[in-house]
Amino acid sequence: MLMNSNEYLDFVQMIKQEIQCAQYKSALNVNKEMIMLYHSIGRMINERKSWGNKFIENLAADIRLSFPEAKGYSVRNLKYMAKFAATYENEEFVQRAVAQIPWGHTVVLLDKISDSVIRDWYVKKTIENGWTRNVLIHQIESGLYHRQAVADKINNFENRLPAPQSELAVQTMKDPYIFDFIPFKEDMMERDIEQALVKDITKLLLELGTGFAFLGNQYHLNVGGDDFYIDLLFYNLNLRCYVVIELKMGEFKPDYAGQLNFYLSAVDSILKSEQDNPTIGLLLCKSKNNLVAEYTLKDMSKPIGVSAYKVTSDLPESLSKQLPSIDDIQKRIAND
Repeated sequence: MLMNSNEYLDFVQMIKQEIQCAQYKSALNVNKEMIMLYHSIGRMINERKSWGNKFIENLAADIRLSFPEAKGYSVRNLKYMAKFAATYENEEFVQRAVAQIPWGHTVVLLDKISDSVIRDWYVKKTIENGWTRNVLIHQIESGLYHRQAVADKINNFENRLPAPQSELAVQTMKDPYIFDFIPFKEDMMERDIEQALVKDITKLLLELGTGFAFLGNQYHLNVGGDDFYIDLLFYNLNLRCYVVIELKMGEFKPDYAGQLNFYLSAVDSILKSEQDNPTIGLLLCKSKNNLVAEYTLKDMSKPIGVSAYKVTSDLPESLSKQLPSIDDIQKRIAND
């Protein structure tokens, strides 16, 4: 009788969670020990640079003779260890942060980013979001740091949301959003972009960031007997609120914000529960005049952000050359 009781099933679930937690901690500790070992080896190699160009080649060969089953001690990897130790001289930071991500991620960061502030930001975001190596590469190549960390974000969140939701909402925003997975056509309408985003919802969620759950497109709301349809409706688990996204093909216009302000009022009245934070609106336009957007949002009653969005054909040449092709992105997402 006990085997079928809710009490027993709850107990089994609790044991499973304990096992999973222990397995995760064990894997994390193994990775941490390996990263610290690599850092130590790299530091010792750097202290003996005067031994000549063949030093690392000889070292790799001798390690292979002594530990034939061990992997990760090739000439190439030993050189990465040396670069790793030279790049991260602060062992405390390595132990606290860098050792929390896999070695393959660290190699990507060493290869692609020379600025220490930007590199450390990606380390932090990788830990927060649990990015795979391919997702990390995609985020770097799409310029996420400059679109999210240092972007000139247009919003009224600070004046319309309580702390810390306002700070989290600002951190969530990007400018521009890059929808480089959309097959662009010259005569595209707003509905075409919306349908393309929904078709590749996994890639859309990756671009929006962590915590977003998709609830629907052309989401129906009935207000006083009249029908209204929200372009895209999400719930953000980190912000604990609904997020309404409206897409516009052209440049930002003040009346767009008025329409979005109405939708936010409707969602707060119809969908929002007492446990939810105030609903946030995000207006995505092909372009925007920042000053016009700032003046528009200044007296809006609801929390609204305004960002531009880009598809492949809209990207600056310098950025488009850095980005992988659409086919490449699709293959990477599929592999992840």
